[in-house]
Amino acid sequence: MNPRRVAVFTGNRAEYGLMFPILKALTADPRFDVQLVVSGAHLKQDFGRTVSEIERDGFSVAAEVRIDMPDDDLVATAKAIGSGVSNLADTLAALRPDLFVVYADRFEAFAALVCGTQMGLPTAHVEGGDYTEGGALDDSVRHAMTKLAHLHFTTNAQATERVLRLGEEPWRVHEVGFPALDLVKAGIYATPEEVRTRYGLDPERPLLVFTQHSVATEFDRAAEQVRPALEALEQAVQRHGCQVILTYPNDDAGGRRIVAELQAFVAKGLPGVQLHPSLGRYHYHGALGIAAAYVGNSSSGIKETPAFRCPTVNVGPRQRGRLRAQNVIDTGYDAAEILAAIERCLHDAAFRETVRTCPNPYGAGDAGRRICDVLADVTIDAALVQKKMTY
Repeated sequence: MNPRRVAVFTGNRAEYGLMFPILKALTADPRFDVQLVVSGAHLKQDFGRTVSEIERDGFSVAAEVRIDMPDDDLVATAKAIGSGVSNLADTLAALRPDLFVVYADRFEAFAALVCGTQMGLPTAHVEGGDYTEGGALDDSVRHAMTKLAHLHFTTNAQATERVLRLGEEPWRVHEVGFPALDLVKAGIYATPEEVRTRYGLDPERPLLVFTQHSVATEFDRAAEQVRPALEALEQAVQRHGCQVILTYPNDDAGGRRIVAELQAFVAKGLPGVQLHPSLGRYHYHGALGIAAAYVGNSSSGIKETPAFRCPTVNVGPRQRGRLRAQNVIDTGYDAAEILAAIERCLHDAAFRETVRTCPNPYGAGDAGRRICDVLADVTIDAALVQKKMTY
């Protein structure tokens, strides 16, 4: 029996880090011939050209697909989706995959999923059914992708229930857990010594890891919204001797405004403060493993930090409503409030014990294998692509 050709799409560094365990499982499984399609910010120099990270991880890139986003606003985002659909169509037509896998809820993935499903390709969507209400447009895009996709790989029980309530047939929905936990369970991330050596960190000083993305519906306020967090980080450096690793935001509307603020902040020359376009999954997870706290508004601060027993200071509304463990402290865009939350992470023994022992609601760390089994066993026929509503 010939292996199934499975095309996998990745459009930015954060989603690639989450997709990595799936890619690793698929490429190691003789039942599949994996065709990796790399697009979006992976191909942009000003966002670190992270396609090189993918190649260093040992994956073969079947195609690079340009997505044009000429400006830093929502008009450009809409145009980028159109560019992605148009440019990806020729690639998928040439690759002729049996199955297509797309992750999460970003505009690049939305373009990929629209393209795949409109071409009649059996398309699987990972992480559907999640819920946020923080103005990032993620929910609308995510649920639209659910209604287009033919197979659903959810990360938790609440998400599974939402996908079913959207009218999806139960046989299409598979609760597999959060893929990034596969890597944590297997210990596939940098050791403390590797992280400290690579970034010149002092083991005696607490480390803060920071990423803040723009909120799509408020992209024009992205710069002013990141400044309170940077002010709090400056105080944490000066009062508590913290070291800070800052990473770039996503390539969203407003993202470049945040990058400019980060560059100006680093230019102050505060001791132990450094900025990187991307740490890469391996070193990012290693940094979370030794961090005194994660600060920012990425979903990583909600979903990945519990696995590393890392406290999270979640800034602003972007992750409001998302299922989370008890390691998260929510704050507004207020420097004093953010600093107080950081200090709680550093010095509140009871809270740190809660972080150390709280359960993670996102699975057991075997998502890649479970996804492989579904993709290998599913019958590829008209019933798979001709969807029915259950209400």
